[in-house]
Amino acid sequence: MTPSVTPPPADYARLRAQLDTLATEAFRPELAEIDRLPTLDIAKIMNGEDATVPAAVAAELPRIAAAIDATAERMARGGRLVYAGAGTAGRLGILDASECPPTFNTAPTEVVGLIAGGPPAMVTAVEGAEDSKELAAADLDALDLRAEDTVVGISASGRTPYAIGAVEHARAAGALTIGLSCNPDSALAAASEHGIEVVVGPELLTGSTRLKAGTAQKLVLNMLSTITMIRLGKTYGNLMVDVRASNEKLRARSRRIVALATGAADAEIEAALAATGGEVKNAILVILGGVDGPAAARLLAESGGHLRAALHASMA
Repeated sequence: MTPSVTPPPADYARLRAQLDTLATEAFRPELAEIDRLPTLDIAKIMNGEDATVPAAVAAELPRIAAAIDATAERMARGGRLVYAGAGTAGRLGILDASECPPTFNTAPTEVVGLIAGGPPAMVTAVEGAEDSKELAAADLDALDLRAEDTVVGISASGRTPYAIGAVEHARAAGALTIGLSCNPDSALAAASEHGIEVVVGPELLTGSTRLKAGTAQKLVLNMLSTITMIRLGKTYGNLMVDVRASNEKLRARSRRIVALATGAADAEIEAALAATGGEVKNAILVILGGVDGPAAARLLAESGGHLRAALHASMA
């Protein structure tokens, strides 16, 4: 039975006091007249604000790297990467998850995004959904959460019940937990094994955390998924050798990747791709390792999909 998402009667004075303590919710009196400025001036201010985000991310790089290594170790054992958040945070998780299949040839079930309120919440706010820890637990149970999985709770404030409930439920199940927030000393970080707090400060528009906080979350999620996939052998150098060629642009990119990796002539590239069913990684191994298509598939399977290891084995 799906738990109710109707919030209980709220102590609004208490909630307001909580918001007053959050850096991301702070009011900036120096911007109180921003609506009276010329458009170019507003754009310059906003651009200057955005420029501070990478430095805030840089301060968390050791914690980000540790979370990535732990995630890659779980995924190498068959685990999944699951993002869970509400509102903007949930949408960013779904966006990152949806980019993994075409970029890294992952199955849609390997990297998953959950948003409080379900798919309708991608475009319409679902009243009370973010306030329910129980809803987060039910969403994870629907995925048949396992100990090999990694759950990333995402919340700009670091206090969203849905995100906290997700990591609490996942941790109780033995899964790896990561909490990504944009305020210091957050409840989300405290509930997680790996707390990442990218403190970006007050927003240009008071409380509009789709701005700097959203940018910071996007940058960190880029790192989490991309570097995890690098660790899992989904790339060869900086080439996307597991790219899924699902349209003409990606088929052209596949040929270009094989060319960049091997320096082979067009005819040899076409023959290698034909021999491997269009699989970029396999085609590169055919050319550089001097093996046929079936041998390339076997070597890659034996190396856990790592092209460099398969190449080394082909030359042994």
